Amino acid sequence: MKKIAYQPLAYFSKTCTTILVLWLTCGCIYAQEGDTVRVDRSIDETEDALSDEEKIPGYKDPNKAILMALAFPGGGQIYNEKVWKVPLIYGGILTSIYFFEFNNRRYKQFLVALDIIRTPGSTEPNPFPNLNQDGIIRNVNFWRRNRDSMFLVFAGIYALGAVDAFVDAHLSGFDISDDLTFRIEPSVEPLLASNAALGVSLKIKF
Repeated sequence: MKKIAYQPLAYFSKTCTTILVLWLTCGCIYAQEGDTVRVDRSIDETEDALSDEEKIPGYKDPNKAILMALAFPGGGQIYNEKVWKVPLIYGGILTSIYFFEFNNRRYKQFLVALDIIRTPGSTEPNPFPNLNQDGIIRNVNFWRRNRDSMFLVFAGIYALGAVDAFVDAHLSGFDISDDLTFRIEPSVEPLLASNAALGVSLKIKF
């Protein structure tokens, strides 16, 4: 029987070679994983650097919309691409201005008539001969209130345009595409080990 001589040096060399190969393999795998993490992190950082307007198609910034609406009437609607609302806003503003001027003109007419009546020995005729002093005073107060109320109407239309632009910009981030589905289906729900309940399920996909 032939004896096999034990060679410790050769055994040690093979063991070191095996360990070295395993170490290099693990190092390569770790390096690849590290590179992948760095790439993914860079992608996340790039996405975080983008604004909502760049990430979401059709998204409008609510703060920018309300600032433009306050800067000039209809500015927020133009920014939101709702140009059809601009004539409505300007129509309301022009209407309030017209009635303000009309009420102010009537107020001044009755105010002049009141001054004529209260001036002793005035030679100017009363523009409203059918009204006495109390009647003219009531008209002065009436037309003054109407004139002042037009300030509130104008401010209300202006504020409504800003609120509308702000709400429209907020709603621009919601998904209203055709992917939204609404479906009602029958369902069977288990109650106990051997019993089940028949019902209706409502499924919403978005």
